[in-house]
Amino acid sequence: MRSFLDRLYRIALWLAALCLAAIALMVGAQLAARILDGALALVHLPRTSFVILSLNEICGYLLAAASFLALAATLRAGVHIRVTMMLGVLGEEMRRYAEMAAFAAAAIGSGYITWNLASFAWVSFRFNEVSPGVVRVPLCYPQATMALGAAILTVVLVDEFVTVVRLGRPSFRLAEDAISLGKEG
Repeated sequence: MRSFLDRLYRIALWLAALCLAAIALMVGAQLAARILDGALALVHLPRTSFVILSLNEICGYLLAAASFLALAATLRAGVHIRVTMMLGVLGEEMRRYAEMAAFAAAAIGSGYITWNLASFAWVSFRFNEVSPGVVRVPLCYPQATMALGAAILTVVLVDEFVTVVRLGRPSFRLAEDAISLGKEG
C-alpha cells in the first residue's frame, strides 16, 4: 500500500510539472512569435501573425491543474507553509495529538472541497458548459483535474493522520526540521 500511495503522489507531481511545462511552451511560443513579428516588421517583411487562441484561459486552467495536482507531493515533502511555532513549544505527546487533530480537520475539509469540485465538474459535464473564449474548452476537464488533485490531497492527509497515529510523527517532520534549521538538501 505504501508504494502505491507514494507512486500516486509522484505521478500527480509529474502531471503538475507537465502542466507547468505546457504553460512555459505555449507562452514561449507566443512570445517568440511576437519577437519574430517585431523583427520582420523592422525589415519591412510580412508578419507571421501567429497567435495561440485563448492562451490566457488555457494557461489558467493548466495552472489550476498544476496547483491542485502538486498539493499531495508537496505536503509529503514538508514544503507546505505550516505554522510550526506553536507545535515547537508543545511536548512530543501534545504535539502528536495536535497534529492528529490538524490532519483530521484538514482531511474533512479537503474531502468537502473534493466533493464540491467533483460536483461542479459533473454539473459542467451534464450541461456541456464551455469556456467563453475563442477556443471553447469544456469546463468539466479543468474542474475534474482540480477535483482529482483535491482527492489526492484528501488521501495524503488521511495517510499522514494514520502515520502520526502509528509512528507518533508525520512523515515530513525530518524534512521540515531540516528546512527550519537551514540544512535542507
